[in-house]
Amino acid sequence: MASMPAVLLSEWTKIRTVSSTTWTLISAFVVTVAVSGALCALFRSSFDRLSPEQQLTFDPTFASFSGMTLGQLAMVVFGVLVVGTEYSSGMIRASLAAVPRRGLFLFSKLAVATALALAVGFATSFASFFVGQAFLGSHRTTLGAENVLRAVLGGGLYMGLIALFSMAVATMLRSSMLALGILMPFFFLVSQILVAVPKAKTVARYFPDQAGAKIMQVVPDAMGSAQAPYGPWGGLGIMVLWVVAALAGAYLVLRTRDA
Repeated sequence: MASMPAVLLSEWTKIRTVSSTTWTLISAFVVTVAVSGALCALFRSSFDRLSPEQQLTFDPTFASFSGMTLGQLAMVVFGVLVVGTEYSSGMIRASLAAVPRRGLFLFSKLAVATALALAVGFATSFASFFVGQAFLGSHRTTLGAENVLRAVLGGGLYMGLIALFSMAVATMLRSSMLALGILMPFFFLVSQILVAVPKAKTVARYFPDQAGAKIMQVVPDAMGSAQAPYGPWGGLGIMVLWVVAALAGAYLVLRTRDA
């Protein structure tokens, strides 16, 4: 029977030898930092044209994460590929034959991939912050300002949790195409549209992406974001609950269904 260190090493080998997962993480870093920097430069050039209310609620820290939407896209793809590639290639049968303890197999895979996603997430978050502040000029803030470090660390946690949630959903659906077909519209269409609809936003603000993003804000309800009845840590807690529920579903599906 395979030991945990052996299974962890096996999962690490699988991830690092698949070029698509590597390039997806690189894309998450590069695109997020580049877009965040470009949008911060735009904020600086157009700041004087903002309304007084918008100027008062301007959050330079949150502005640095303007490219996080595209980084989130890459993290969703990474999470889905980590799991879905084994199902699409048929390798899942060999993996489960080598590691018959399905709980050990699943959580070893998720642990390795999540650790990698968190490492890239934190690197992306800090790089986005420093690049963004450089482009904001006189409107910038510092890492030592109140709650800024929390927001920057929260950005890394947010990216890691998005990847973990995507892995869990892909495990339940056992298909990369199906998982992407659900997660992409959910995060980039449904969630974004519903949070702007008055009668629907009371529900949409509890979606994992909307709730989790609050951890990256220093100024409450900054930059026109919807008001919420919870704070930054409360929002992250809601996102964690979504992830835990998805993980429970993933474990039950893997345990009860044939490969």
